[in-house]
Amino acid sequence: MRWHNIWLVARREFAQVVALKSFWLTLLLIPIALAIGPLLGDKLDDDEPTRVVVLDRAGGQAGAALAKRFAFERDQRLMTALSRYVRRHKLESADPAAPWTQHDRWYTPADVSAFRAGGGLDAALAKIDAVKREDTPKFEAVPADYEFAPAPPALTGARGPALDAAANALVRADKDAPKATRADLVLLIGERYPADPTVRIWANEQPRPSFMASVQDVLTTDLRQRLLTESGLPAAQAAAVQGAAPALAVTTPPPGGGAREALFVRSIVPLALAYILMMGLMLSGSWMLQGAIEERSKKLLESVLACISPEELMYGKLLGALAIGLSMLTAWLGAGAIVAFATQGAIADMIRPALAPVTSPGAIITLIYFFVMGYIAISILFVGIGALADSMSEAQGYLMPVLLAILLPVTFLIQAILAGTGGPLVQVLTWVPIWTPFTVLARLGSGISMLEVIGAGIVLAAFVALEVMLLARLFRASLLAQGQKPGLKVLIERLRPARES
Repeated sequence: MRWHNIWLVARREFAQVVALKSFWLTLLLIPIALAIGPLLGDKLDDDEPTRVVVLDRAGGQAGAALAKRFAFERDQRLMTALSRYVRRHKLESADPAAPWTQHDRWYTPADVSAFRAGGGLDAALAKIDAVKREDTPKFEAVPADYEFAPAPPALTGARGPALDAAANALVRADKDAPKATRADLVLLIGERYPADPTVRIWANEQPRPSFMASVQDVLTTDLRQRLLTESGLPAAQAAAVQGAAPALAVTTPPPGGGAREALFVRSIVPLALAYILMMGLMLSGSWMLQGAIEERSKKLLESVLACISPEELMYGKLLGALAIGLSMLTAWLGAGAIVAFATQGAIADMIRPALAPVTSPGAIITLIYFFVMGYIAISILFVGIGALADSMSEAQGYLMPVLLAILLPVTFLIQAILAGTGGPLVQVLTWVPIWTPFTVLARLGSGISMLEVIGAGIVLAAFVALEVMLLARLFRASLLAQGQKPGLKVLIERLRPARES
């Protein structure tokens, strides 16, 4: 074999694919998605709080209690998010005595009161700014889930059917209407409450279970308070009984350190590489088949084989396919690296810890080996189909079963990895050569022993060597057999060693 001829074929294959518009659209797809994803996400996020109108005709205590409860829950979630932010970036020195720098706790009303008395979020961020590094990302405040608004005059004076009409008009108003003329939820506490404890709710969609649970809890507490005071218990003592609650200490792993969360974060890059390998193979396989079919239909193979051997043509096509795959991988990983290290935001914060399982020398060697060998192993199948088929329709007939055989198990594999379940399926796919590259790449984040990596690598290398040997026989026997549709018997005959004459 002459390497010069192999190199010429590889260059031609690569140039032929690079000239396609579909190649460039595919190549730029992920970088564009990474660039516009955060911007588009900001546009699509609906941060506007649910607008709630409370019509309290029983004295105003229950309505005020509801507003107070949801304000407390919002500040409680805000303190939890601030605590996670402080813990993630090691900013406890901002104020060691503050509740939001103490992690193993469930924030109580007393903690929230202390947070508010100390200046709230603005004061906390001022203290954090004094100690945080310049490259520390900005804290993203938790948006309010609910906004309580006063009842409009049309609703306040309405009774009976007019009340229904006014409430329905509020919840069915267009989103672009002035705030004073619309609401997402209208809650009515009747005049006979608590004798008649029925509370009516009008909503523009099914209320959240968390909202209903909080409303139920607040009104139950208010109702019991009234009943306790009516039975002769002093109001202060009744309130103390109602407010008695245990202090909960909640221990959680650091951000990204929980079992499921850490597994998900660590699996992002390995699973992405397995997916990129799968997607790159499907795309480059179709491009390779299209080029091979054109060569056969335009009678170019006779001229090519007059100058080079079938083996040189085969190795050149494989080398060209590998160059296409590596170019796509380089572009996509480069875009991901830029997003991770040159930008700030949620995607960058997720990608940085996700790179941890693939930054060691052993992991990098494993990634390169299984990606390259996997690309060669599957590309050999596509090259073999190109040698057999005379038209794209015939090639599709061969290609579809091959793709299904590859894609379906890989889909189940990715689901199993994300679910955190190893199981027999993952173990079997690790040792079946056609699925070995995807499985080993996907398992790098969830954990795979070095013994399995080495053993699977040896099995994959032996499989590729066998494929190359069989493909060389198929190439030599099939390239010039145009117009002949080989059955299974003929295909097996072509895969056998050539007999000496």
